[in-house]
Amino acid sequence: MTIDIDTVTKILREAAQESILPRFRSLRGDEVAEKAPGEIVTVADREAEATIARRLRELVDAPVVGEEAASADPALPDALRTEPTVWLVDPLDGTRNFVHGHEEFAVMAALVRGGRTVASWILRPTLDRVYTAEQGSGAWCDGRRLHRSPAPADPARLRGVALSRFLPPAQRAHVEAATDRFAEVGAGSSCAGVDYARLVEGALDFVLFHRTLPWDHAPGGLLLTEAGGVALRPEGDPYRPGDDRPGLLDAADPRTWRTVRSLLLS
Repeated sequence: MTIDIDTVTKILREAAQESILPRFRSLRGDEVAEKAPGEIVTVADREAEATIARRLRELVDAPVVGEEAASADPALPDALRTEPTVWLVDPLDGTRNFVHGHEEFAVMAALVRGGRTVASWILRPTLDRVYTAEQGSGAWCDGRRLHRSPAPADPARLRGVALSRFLPPAQRAHVEAATDRFAEVGAGSSCAGVDYARLVEGALDFVLFHRTLPWDHAPGGLLLTEAGGVALRPEGDPYRPGDDRPGLLDAADPRTWRTVRSLLLS
């Protein structure tokens, strides 16, 4: 079964126009809540997810694992291991940025078949820019084919992100001590959709994640690999959305992945 990439793009754009953009920099206090310690949600997240989930099910009748639905029902992501086809939805990746009036947020979706991501979408609503990927057919941004060029061989010229907040203390100390081996290692944008796009387009050469929530990484992981990059577990296994182990190292190319792993994770 083929999927109409443009139809899903339209669904995400319309949900952003209806539920997200009208509230950007206009949220009321009662439209923001804490769903877990340190985790916030807005009425825009919930409303957009409900709209996107309904319309995606009409397109392909399969379970929808959305970030907000999974927050309410932690067993929902089990569908990624038990169902042949699953939709993934992150209705507002970078919610904290959105709440604080920063533009680094995205609307993301992915289609998973047989445990593998086969199509993905990342929409930057304030830019009206959409990144799409389809397994075996490449990665695209607004109709422009994306190809990630190899990064410099010298680690001192590499620019990356290391999200060390959730790392175990000993591993966090090791990562932080190794960052001076690179040209630049930052904390990222607090939005996976933004960081994946920056990696694919060359502003970053690697990104190290600890948490690997499927709605955060299935869309960008396929975009990266279809553009020629790599998304591998520290053990070297390809990323799969149904695998909930921590740890994911994304890089511009295999050589960069090996270099960064040896410096940050060995």
